[in-house]
Amino acid sequence: MALFEAVHIHKRFGQQVVLEDISLDFEEGRVSGIMGPNGAGKTTCFNVLTGRYKPDRGEIRFAGKRIDGLPPQRIARAGLARSFQLINLFDEFTALENIMLALPGVRARRRRLLGSAFGDKAATRRAHEILALVGLEGREREVAGNLSYGDRRATEIGVALAAEPRILFLDEPTSGLGSDGTARLARLIGDLRKLCTIVIIEHDMRFLLGLADRISVIQWGQVIAEGSPAELRRNKWVRRSDLGEIG
Repeated sequence: MALFEAVHIHKRFGQQVVLEDISLDFEEGRVSGIMGPNGAGKTTCFNVLTGRYKPDRGEIRFAGKRIDGLPPQRIARAGLARSFQLINLFDEFTALENIMLALPGVRARRRRLLGSAFGDKAATRRAHEILALVGLEGREREVAGNLSYGDRRATEIGVALAAEPRILFLDEPTSGLGSDGTARLARLIGDLRKLCTIVIIEHDMRFLLGLADRISVIQWGQVIAEGSPAELRRNKWVRRSDLGEIG
């Protein structure tokens, strides 16, 4: 059984049907991808899968339990974390403080003074470990707003990892990155796949084709193709879509 399943998902906004009978599944321990042209519905799909939007019809199951309609906070506590296309950090806090604020033990004490949380040696040690994992060792005391774009993206992924997720959703992670930053991100995701299941929505097809075990292609609010990168490269329907060159 897949770790995460979406079955016959429908979503509309007013009279506009955005998702029509979408079914997806993501296997544990793999990197899965969702790609499609602008306006295909992939961003709405991503937001439905991660609990930001409630589907109008259909079911979403995570680790065998239904999560559709649950508040995002409850979904996160169940073991699902996500990043955002637009980086979402506390810019006035350091990289270390951003990670610490996302640690489960610190979040549980959110009503106490932040200073007491930051005095927790175990939490501080864990935050240092996460920053090292995402390639930011030595940058812990830098204010997030002063970090380079690539370092900010890495910090945001660190914030998501701080929640100790079983599955991590990444929303357009290469957005705004140059070639060096994209290559660095690919190496990071290659390391992270050892820790959790990863689902990536991405416009950079070369990036996704080089990382994912399996990819779902969305067009016109529907899944038009699924398969390995090699299978999609041979798919005539995908080649004739608005995705551009995928070879």
